[in-house]
Amino acid sequence: MILALVRFQIIFLVLLLPVKAWAQAAAANCTSACGNVKIPFPFGIGEDCSLDGRLTVDCNHSKPYLRSINNLELLDISLIDGSMRINYPVYNICGGADTMFGLKLLTEHTTPFIFSPNRNNFVGIGNCGKFSLLSNDDAPIAECSTTCNQNNDASRFCQKEVVSPLKGFFPTMSTVRECPYSALVERQWLEDNLKNPQDIKNFTHVPVMLDWSLFTIMFDNFEKNKSKSYVNSSICERSACSCFSAVSPTVQCKCLRGFEGNPYLLQGCQDIDECAGNATICGPDNFCENFIGGYSCNSSPRDIKKLKLDMIIIGLSASFGSLFLVIGAWLLYIMIKRRNQIKLKEKHFKQNGGLLLEQRLTTFDGSVDTSKLFNSNELDKATDHFNIDRILGKGGQGTVYKGMLADGRIVAVKKSKVVDKAKLQEFINEVVILSQINHRNVVKLLGCCLETEVPLLVYEFIQNGTLFHYLQEQNEDLPFTWDMRLRIAIEIAGALSYLHSAASIPIYHRDIKTSNILLDDKYKAKVADFGTSRSIPVDDTHLTTKVQGTFGYFDPEYFRSNQFTDKSDVYSFGVVLVELLTGQKPIFSTATEVGISLASYFINSMEENKVCDILDAQVKLGKEEEIMVMANLAIRCLNLQGKQRPTMKQVATELEGIRAPEKINNVHPSAGNLVYWDQELFEAWDGSTFNSDSTPSTDTQPLVI
Repeated sequence: MILALVRFQIIFLVLLLPVKAWAQAAAANCTSACGNVKIPFPFGIGEDCSLDGRLTVDCNHSKPYLRSINNLELLDISLIDGSMRINYPVYNICGGADTMFGLKLLTEHTTPFIFSPNRNNFVGIGNCGKFSLLSNDDAPIAECSTTCNQNNDASRFCQKEVVSPLKGFFPTMSTVRECPYSALVERQWLEDNLKNPQDIKNFTHVPVMLDWSLFTIMFDNFEKNKSKSYVNSSICERSACSCFSAVSPTVQCKCLRGFEGNPYLLQGCQDIDECAGNATICGPDNFCENFIGGYSCNSSPRDIKKLKLDMIIIGLSASFGSLFLVIGAWLLYIMIKRRNQIKLKEKHFKQNGGLLLEQRLTTFDGSVDTSKLFNSNELDKATDHFNIDRILGKGGQGTVYKGMLADGRIVAVKKSKVVDKAKLQEFINEVVILSQINHRNVVKLLGCCLETEVPLLVYEFIQNGTLFHYLQEQNEDLPFTWDMRLRIAIEIAGALSYLHSAASIPIYHRDIKTSNILLDDKYKAKVADFGTSRSIPVDDTHLTTKVQGTFGYFDPEYFRSNQFTDKSDVYSFGVVLVELLTGQKPIFSTATEVGISLASYFINSMEENKVCDILDAQVKLGKEEEIMVMANLAIRCLNLQGKQRPTMKQVATELEGIRAPEKINNVHPSAGNLVYWDQELFEAWDGSTFNSDSTPSTDTQPLVI
């Protein structure tokens, strides 16, 4: 690369052109314009007026045509940036699809011209058309397509920017409904002159931008005459102009700053007198003095010395004063900002129940470890500023985002809704309850953040969604088999049994449903969403509260008495068992009825010995004895009388024993003592005449996905 560059510089400095007296004579004896178009040297009109035959212009009927590019009309030439504009034909073809025609735009192999990159667009016009611009080696340079909407003119036009320099191309067009048009056109002309791009069809020619360079001409002259000795200076080897080249083969000349004119002529760059006609250029107290290549503003020597001293003093004073002022203002801003941030975080901590959380945790006599408190910046970065693309799900109490902590852990961040003080109790309750729980089938709380405007909870990330989703949208690639359903039922029952009897203080979940059961990467069940849960003192048997839950799941006995017991969770779990068996929603519709309770429908089917008719297809593939044991267990869980229902510990034990052959036929003695549905009672609590002070949640979306 270095040797090639040195060789190029030698050619450039020694052999650029021996044109000292000849160029001056050519400029004096040749015509410099054709019509309204100026033709500056090194271009020329007619023989012996241009630097090279490839730069020769023919003037016919006051219009210039460039010989070396198929006699195309020349619109203008720029010496400043080495560009030119030509009038180029618009092509159209009729009579068939996938028609290709070629045109080698520049007839000379060693040409000083290329189509300007980034200043031309390739356009296509036609209904249902595909337009392609191919280089000489058939490589695609630009492609665009139009749609098949005949009623929309805009849809029949497409364009693509041409970013590659070209010396030739083949436009191809294919269409099925009308004659297509294709053109290469100057982008700026297209934007400035055509309101409707389809008007190109009304032109036979459009402007196209070319770049030109003397490199090819220099090299050819060197190869032809390299045995000769050239002593004349090159065309640009003068003080008023310079020639420059990039690493690519480009040679152009320009006048130096302070000069103007044609740098390709001897003495073509003339000094600009900046002082002439510009009395205010140096202000009212100074005078302008022109010199070759520039100008200066002068005053008396004493005034200049005093002015310099004054300017130094003023400059130093202003600089130091501004510096101290900026530093002081910045430090003050930082201090005020930090102080305000601290106060705002303290305010949010109190508003989000921080004091209440501390109080609740101290009631456990130190038996509960305080969860990790995340700072707001850490969670904001983890969730990409709570980007909507990170949303995993939305629930009645907030929105869950997927995040990645600094240590690489993937987490689920629940951003609570802006709620009143009554809702704040639920949030603090969830933190306190989850901080007590340590069970493999209960979603793990990693920590919380209370210094933001709305409280945040950080959970372990459970990636495979909810049990509700897998029951309602079963995947053929991963069938939800009977064995999987039985295992999940055992895991849920084990988690609830732990909450009811094994935790340090009994915990009632109060919202057991399939949308609150999550599945991890190994499809293990995880009980989630403890926002409505309550811990119960050991000596108490129930919790008196307003009715709260989800239609189709909550206990009818709880509806009547407002007393939530551990058997209320058992009832909700019974509905989950029925969902696992049938694959139906807790409130579903048939061809003849709307809003049917799955629990009542299942009990009626069991009474009429038609339970097989409503079982899910995957369940029917399991062992009949195991299925019937779970079905009878579900019936016992759905008993209207809470005292007749088994405990969650009994439920977990019986489910775990289903796989043991000696326990398959061991039907619980209370299975026959069922109190079936009372229609009047069902209508009272099933939603049609619900009149509780607290409307149950109908949300089926989880807070952790």
